[in-house]
Amino acid sequence: MSAPRTTAHDATTTREPGLDGGGDWPGERVVGTTEGAALLGVPKARFTRLARLGLLVPAGFRVNRHHAVVWLYQAEELLLFASDEGNASVLTGRTPGNLRGLLDTGVDLRPRNWRSRRLGLMLRRADGPWARAGAVASLLGPPHVAEAVRDPHDRRHLDRFRRPPPSRGRAPPAPRRRAWRKNS
Repeated sequence: MSAPRTTAHDATTTREPGLDGGGDWPGERVVGTTEGAALLGVPKARFTRLARLGLLVPAGFRVNRHHAVVWLYQAEELLLFASDEGNASVLTGRTPGNLRGLLDTGVDLRPRNWRSRRLGLMLRRADGPWARAGAVASLLGPPHVAEAVRDPHDRRHLDRFRRPPPSRGRAPPAPRRRAWRKNS
């Protein structure tokens, strides 16, 4: 039995800073898997494998109408990756055995790498120790924050500096439902 296949519609878009899971760099072009693969000159399947291995770091994400996560990548970073001669071995030919072994175990480093990138951005924007602590706490759930910060007064103060998790928003309605609404 093969692993379930995830499909997602790709998009090329420009994201505003800090919106949902979108890119955090104003005016920078972010691309999905299809255009990202074209920029690297590789098939979509290879692009996805490189991203799962953590070699390509997502700049953001969106949830499509099928409730699947669509990872977004900075086009400029992909072009830099492709132009680096050190990456030629992973862009062409067989995937090296050690990387193939990781893929066989089901590794997917995209969420972790996106969280790391987001934390780095929040820490760079933080203007004091409470803001830095709030950035780290933003990645933790309430039980973990309560465990780490036992004093309720300090926890309330820290909560003022926590960024809310990215909103996944509502997926747009399926085309059939949209057509039904128009005709009603």
